[in-house]
Amino acid sequence: MFAIVDIAGFQEKAEVGMKLRVQALEGKEGDTVKFDKVLLLSEDGTSAMVGKPYVAGVSVTAKILAQGKDDKIVVRKFKRRKRYNKIIRGHRQHFTEIEITGVGK
Repeated sequence: MFAIVDIAGFQEKAEVGMKLRVQALEGKEGDTVKFDKVLLLSEDGTSAMVGKPYVAGVSVTAKILAQGKDDKIVVRKFKRRKRYNKIIRGHRQHFTEIEITGVGK
């Protein structure tokens, strides 16, 4: 059984036991979060319930494992033959690591 769910504006495939790294969510480690925006639900792998826009009465529950920051993003600006070379060390994006604990009604 799997579902396609909208988590923080991104579509993710969710199965029980799967670990995902998503955009930062509210909550502390060990908290349980519930996602109601399920776009597709497949119970047996061959047929699927597709929502318009969401499947009614279906939700995905997950447990927050960790909150953190990704590595720094490095941006390089370069123009050939102009002696222009600039390296910008950007920000660190926040993330939340979750584990899917339940999919269904």
